[in-house]
Amino acid sequence: MAPRLGRYRVLVTGGAGFLGSHLCERLLDQGHDVLCLDNFFTGSKDNISHLLDNPRFELMRHDVTFPLYVEVDRIFNMACPASPVHYQYDPVQTTKTSVHGAINMLGLAKRVRARIFQASTSEVYGDPAVHPQTEDYWGHVNPIGFRSCYDEGKRCAETLFFDYRRQHELSIKVGRIFNTYGPRMHPNDGRVVSNFVVQALKGEDITIYGDGQQTRSFCYVDDLVEAILRLMDTPDDVTGPVNIGNPVEFTIRELAEAVIELTGSGSRLVKKPMPPDDPKQRQPDISLAKDLLGWQPEVQLKDGLAKTIGYFDELLKSAGASP
Repeated sequence: MAPRLGRYRVLVTGGAGFLGSHLCERLLDQGHDVLCLDNFFTGSKDNISHLLDNPRFELMRHDVTFPLYVEVDRIFNMACPASPVHYQYDPVQTTKTSVHGAINMLGLAKRVRARIFQASTSEVYGDPAVHPQTEDYWGHVNPIGFRSCYDEGKRCAETLFFDYRRQHELSIKVGRIFNTYGPRMHPNDGRVVSNFVVQALKGEDITIYGDGQQTRSFCYVDDLVEAILRLMDTPDDVTGPVNIGNPVEFTIRELAEAVIELTGSGSRLVKKPMPPDDPKQRQPDISLAKDLLGWQPEVQLKDGLAKTIGYFDELLKSAGASP
């Protein structure tokens, strides 16, 4: 649908979460009307408190596993706990959020003929046997493991998106998001960046699982949101999936050492056993994103870490000052 007065009515599910809040902020900066939807399981009003006075921003408490009836032009389906500690807390609900949530948001998009974006994940590749991962790789996923509720839930959501495309000619966009970090990450989400930064700032031991030689690719949140917005604006025949992430690969040990250096912490590295099904390598091939979106990450790891450390430093100080 054409934007009204140059702006769209945009729904962002999971809009009070880490990624969703940054996306809401950028959409408002572009002049759109934004409806932020969240059940606040992992999202926080603190993430979007600075947006509440904006007349073009609306906040609604709602769970995507239940149908929603609103009038919008575009939908960004970001709702789902994304860290193991959160999605394994209630694995059945995690699967419901991915699958029922996709069905409900696709049903809404079908009713109002809205374009819809699905926040998929690099976890659809599982513990990959192909490196780096390209979009045509089908993955190596354990369907009955502890991570399956998230991995297979997101894989099923992709299936639904493409079936709605084929069956109902829906305008869909699917982005596979790789490790992302930045301000507003949940301090207790168990992700490696937030874990290391909080542990270092507290002067605690930094926990490394395994020998620390497993690799990840870290994309700063501003770069990621830019890619999502560019993908949403591509022509209708561009559906994805498109890998969105930083192709520069770091070992977990290298990340820990960078955090210690930037915080000036005296933390020690402590090794623990690897969790089940934890991927040993994770690196996106972003050739498609470069070709289709003219996009590649710009923020270097140490620059992004410095901003993230500043955020967590302020968060910990304010928490320590409160009763």
